[in-house]
Amino acid sequence: MEYTIIDAHSHLWLRQDTEVDGLPIRTLSGGKSLFMGEVRQMLPPFMTDGRNTAEVFLSNMDYAQVSAAVVTQEYIDGIQNYYLMDVQTRYPDRFLVCGLCEFRRPGFLTQAKELIRKGFKAIKIPANRLALSTGRVPLNGDEMMAMFHLMEEHRLILSIDMLEGDTQVEELRDVITECPDLKIAIGHFGMVTFPGWTEQIKLARYSNVFIESGGITWLFNDEFYPFKGAVRAIREAAGLVGMEKLMWGSDYPRTITAITYRMSYDFVVKSNELSDEEKSLFVGGNAKAFYGFGALPVLPYIKNMSE
Repeated sequence: MEYTIIDAHSHLWLRQDTEVDGLPIRTLSGGKSLFMGEVRQMLPPFMTDGRNTAEVFLSNMDYAQVSAAVVTQEYIDGIQNYYLMDVQTRYPDRFLVCGLCEFRRPGFLTQAKELIRKGFKAIKIPANRLALSTGRVPLNGDEMMAMFHLMEEHRLILSIDMLEGDTQVEELRDVITECPDLKIAIGHFGMVTFPGWTEQIKLARYSNVFIESGGITWLFNDEFYPFKGAVRAIREAAGLVGMEKLMWGSDYPRTITAITYRMSYDFVVKSNELSDEEKSLFVGGNAKAFYGFGALPVLPYIKNMSE
């Protein structure tokens, strides 16, 4: 069966040069980065210049027959708003990009207004980074709620990664009930390998909330391909909220240091635990409707030299 494939969780950057919790993150050579006190293989080693560009990603997407991708953001990559808006302008049919504000200190509402003015269609909150040494930034605080109402008014999508477990669930529930027309995508499949993950999944029982699986192969990395535990988790989540509320995401490029880009969804397509209809919804059908993608390219399968 042919599937329309859309990646609901990916990342792009030109260079990592930032700090998180006072610890540096810097691009090195050979795909490596200094990451909060240790050297990590941040990119595949053939990406020698450390640039994680749209053009390299598009090559991976075309090869893996991925028609479109949502580009989220994370503080560990530095704020990439300028580059991502350039990507959105140059490749409007292939990418939907998320803007990022500095949510770790007051004043981000002004930044959000500027992102809206510039034409961003979504805003990302790395809420897993909001547990600061000075206290946790609440999702239902006054400035946050003002921003969510503004996003709802302008029909922006909220992309959010949450702390593991149910720590932030009730705060986000307040947002959901206060802003019932704000479309929300919860990432990392609710931090599926941690206790309490289903509490995040259950938020998708609200009509405006969906779940995306960005990072699921990272979370099940110990069992590796074909990630049978991840498939079982997808089945469990579908039992809680319905397959029509779940979307595939890769967490590109972090996960392709261990597996190929195609493998990050292929384990779903080749599973015998899901029907063709369920696979079609999960790998692209749900995301196409949720994010509002229009006509998408039809990408042919290109045989490998080894075939």
